[in-house]
Amino acid sequence: MPDVLVQYQGEIIQSIGETFYMVGVSILFAVLIGLPVGTFLFLCRKGQLLENQAVFSTLNLLVNSTRSFPFLLLVVFLIPFTRLIIGTAIGTTAATVPLAIIAIAHYSRLVEQSLLDVPRGVLEAAVSMGASVREIITKFLYVEARSSLVMGLTTSIISFISYSTIMGVVGGGGIGDFAIRYGYQQFKTDLMTYMIIIMVILVQLIQFSGMTLARWLDKR
Repeated sequence: MPDVLVQYQGEIIQSIGETFYMVGVSILFAVLIGLPVGTFLFLCRKGQLLENQAVFSTLNLLVNSTRSFPFLLLVVFLIPFTRLIIGTAIGTTAATVPLAIIAIAHYSRLVEQSLLDVPRGVLEAAVSMGASVREIITKFLYVEARSSLVMGLTTSIISFISYSTIMGVVGGGGIGDFAIRYGYQQFKTDLMTYMIIIMVILVQLIQFSGMTLARWLDKR
């Protein structure tokens, strides 16, 4: 192991843990809130099962507005809100607030797109069999779109890792923040390079795992 990695081994392990924590919280909110929001975006569209233009327009506006924010500006904009619910705007836990919000908006749109790819005949068949809305969602839509939903989540996770590198502006820590503070600002180019390599390996592992799971789930 290179000497510089041995020297900063403790800080590197801590920064990796901080990244996993921030991304983990983002994934949790993406699944728990982003999945239902994306589902309602799909169901409330014109011509769909729960057609409701008011609900669709409201959710669509919220999702589009959040996604259109440059992430750094969103982090700064949410500082008062973060301080209100966390008690502070500084630290790794505080950094999860803007990450969770962008995660919800990001994944909900991918969920909507995945459900739009489900053949119309699947919905018609479910309705003709007398399935309830809940059964249509869980036993038909999600089942048909499961491979695409996993690929969308994989894409989202990679985006969350990228977003987490910005969280140093609020003391969020993580691999990106470590690379800037110890690598770039202290002119340790080799250390910064190693951090980039770690990020690349991490992303490749996530992409490979997501694609493998998606292929396994795709029964078509």
